[in-house]
Amino acid sequence: MAHRACQTFDAALFDGDENAIVDSKYSSNPRLTWWFDHHQSAFLTPEDTEHYRRDTSGRKLYDPSYKSCTSFICDVAGERFGFHAPDLADLVHWSLIIDGAQYADARTAVELGEPAMKLTLVIEAAKGSGIVHRIIGWMQSRQMAEIISEPEVQALYQPLYQHHLESIEIIKKRARQEDGVVFFDLAGYEMEGYNKFIPYYLFPDSTYTVSVSHPAFAPNFSGIEPWAPVAPNHNLATICERYGGGGHARVGAITWSPAPSRRPGRWRRRLWPS
Repeated sequence: MAHRACQTFDAALFDGDENAIVDSKYSSNPRLTWWFDHHQSAFLTPEDTEHYRRDTSGRKLYDPSYKSCTSFICDVAGERFGFHAPDLADLVHWSLIIDGAQYADARTAVELGEPAMKLTLVIEAAKGSGIVHRIIGWMQSRQMAEIISEPEVQALYQPLYQHHLESIEIIKKRARQEDGVVFFDLAGYEMEGYNKFIPYYLFPDSTYTVSVSHPAFAPNFSGIEPWAPVAPNHNLATICERYGGGGHARVGAITWSPAPSRRPGRWRRRLWPS
C-alpha cells in the first residue's frame, strides 16, 4: 500500500483471520483486527475519529507523540502484552532514527554510512514486495551488516547508491533558497524515493523545504529540517490538512490532481520544516 493523505482501504483487502493496519490511516471496517498509528492526520473523517473513540477491543492503538510507529508497537507489546524481543532492539533503535528523522546531522542522513541506511535505500526503492519480504525474514535472526552484504541486496544497492549520488547533483542544480526556505521542482525527473535530507545537506542554513515531485503513485510537496538554526513556528500536518493532506508536525504532504495538460495521475505536495 502506498501511504497517501487520501488513503482508503478496499473492503476486499480485509480477507485474513487477523487484519492489521500499521503506520497508516484508520479504517472503520469491522474486519480490522489491529491498528497502530502515530500520525497527527490518522483519521480521514470525523466519523472515523468517532468510530475509533467508541472501540472497546483494545487493539486499535494511536499515539501521535511517538517518533516511530515501530517503537510505539514495541512499547505496547511489552507493557500491555508482556512481549519482549531484545534481539530486535537494534531494529527498533534504527526505526526511531529513520522514521523519526533523529539523525545526528544531515551528513549522516545523506552519506549512508550505516548498514541500516543502506537497507533503507533498498527497501524504499523496491519494486514489488519479494525482496522486502526476504529482508524482513533475515531481520528476524541476522544483523543488518550481514543482510546488506547479501549478493542479492548488493546487486540492488549499488545502482541505487549511484542514482542517489546523481540525485544530489540534480537537486543542487534545481534548488534555490530564500529566507530560510529551499524550493525545488523535480517533476519530470525519475526521482521517486529520493533522500529527503539532501536539501539540508546542501543548504545547512535552511529551516523549511518545499518540493514538488511526481512519484509513480502520486506527484508531491515537502517539510522541516531537524537541525535548523531557527526553530520552526508552524505545524505542517495542520497546514496540509486544510488541503486534504496531512502527516506530522514537522513533515507533511498534500496530494492533488494535475492539470489536464499534465500526464495522468495525482500530484502530491510535500512540506518539510525543522
